[in-house]
Amino acid sequence: MTDDEGEALAAFERLGLTTYEAKVFIGLHRIGSGTARDVSEVVDVPRSQVYGVAERLEERGLLEVQQSNPIRYRPVDIDEARQILRERFENEQDRAFEYVEDIRRQPAGEEELEDIWTVRGRDRIDDRVVDRIADAEERLVFAARLPALLTDAIAAILEERAAAGVDVVGVSATSAVRNRLERLEGVTVRSPPVSRQGDDRSGRMVLTDDDGVLLSVVDADGSETAVWSADSLFASVLIQLIETGSEMPPDRE
Repeated sequence: MTDDEGEALAAFERLGLTTYEAKVFIGLHRIGSGTARDVSEVVDVPRSQVYGVAERLEERGLLEVQQSNPIRYRPVDIDEARQILRERFENEQDRAFEYVEDIRRQPAGEEELEDIWTVRGRDRIDDRVVDRIADAEERLVFAARLPALLTDAIAAILEERAAAGVDVVGVSATSAVRNRLERLEGVTVRSPPVSRQGDDRSGRMVLTDDDGVLLSVVDADGSETAVWSADSLFASVLIQLIETGSEMPPDRE
């Protein structure tokens, strides 16, 4: 079997045919028409299996059967087969997504689930921090303990939001992080309260407006895990608790 034939078989399987169905269909197009013996001689399908496979292909509308002795099979035209498989795929797609849409419309019960998401891995969290910062429209607090957690991309988006008129506050107990924050145009830099400076597992914190929050922790092995929420009651309440307990950022006018 050539690579091209293998790829064609795999493609037919993704369209819903079994391996034997795909082989028989391809084999019949190779010989034009033939008996089960003819098909089994050109494709790797036992003669005894060809009958059942051909019956299923006939039910799908992909081949025609001549009631002779022995029975002969002929595949439908390529364009007709293409249309049949396309319609089958579209019907299955519609059926699948109609079900998903139905369950989305169904009430979830008395409890409403808040959108609270968990992200693991430094690179993925970097991307999520940038996304959260980019969403800020009025006020933004970014806090980090480790210099590696203030990436170039994050520094750039902090300056961008400040230039757009967002009130941007950078917070860190680490001098290297504070020094870098101070070099960013338009960013106000603060130290966290003394009571929070001994936390050696904190990673990053992002507060955006009144309804967006991201918090991360860094384990001893350096791995980082974050939770975030936006446009939710959970986020709003958590922001209030953080600002009340940490005395930051400064009171808004």
